[in-house]
Amino acid sequence: MSLDAQDQETTTDTVLGGRVRLVQPRRGHRAGHDAVLLAAAVPALPGERVLDLGAGVGTAAFCLAARVAVGYLTLVEVDPGLARLAEQNAAANGYGNRTRVIVMDALARGAPREKAGLLVGEIDRVMTNPPFHDTPRHRASPSVGKRLAHAAGDDLIAGFLRTAVSMLRPGGTVTLIHRADQPEVLLGALRGRFGGVTLRPIHPKPGAAAVRLIATGIKGSRAPVSILPGLVLQDGEGQPTPEAEAILREGRGF
Repeated sequence: MSLDAQDQETTTDTVLGGRVRLVQPRRGHRAGHDAVLLAAAVPALPGERVLDLGAGVGTAAFCLAARVAVGYLTLVEVDPGLARLAEQNAAANGYGNRTRVIVMDALARGAPREKAGLLVGEIDRVMTNPPFHDTPRHRASPSVGKRLAHAAGDDLIAGFLRTAVSMLRPGGTVTLIHRADQPEVLLGALRGRFGGVTLRPIHPKPGAAAVRLIATGIKGSRAPVSILPGLVLQDGEGQPTPEAEAILREGRGF
């Protein structure tokens, strides 16, 4: 399913304090803090191969590339319209020669994946901002693009992680961002596939409950789950905290 006709209108925007330029749909799912926070949490090293599942227009992948000189980026996106924008954004940000965008369902297995050239066990890092607003709890958006990005059940999260563990080399990592009020869904999907899982809560302001969890898991690890210090996005006056500014505008990692 492709973007709605209304979603074909685009805007040109920047993230990371102008370091990453993005052409994206005017309506529907747009770049936000989640993608930037996800990129900041990926423990990638220079030269490594990174796979972004459900990449959209490439926001998270290109934020990561702005921080770390990764070797090669593979972006998987089911929506052809968003995939075309991701290709444009790769070129505009100087990553065109080390980025490949594949139009494919992130849950694809077997022949479709092989035909696309996704080879099992050859990726160092997987990152994903999977759909996590499940339909029984949230009213669906009238925008097809936004529905694709946000409406999903618990099984879809597990499906994304099933693809991730297949693509990763032993010791490779997956990093994803998820809603904070469903930790059991996140941990359940990771269990049996990844170990050494770390959870980092994201809080909107001091004293507020976390709204997001960023999880990183290691393929083949048997280490237990650990909870890292949380990030608070705004102070009591509603201003960005120094820690949030360093990540969201200066491009630093966690």
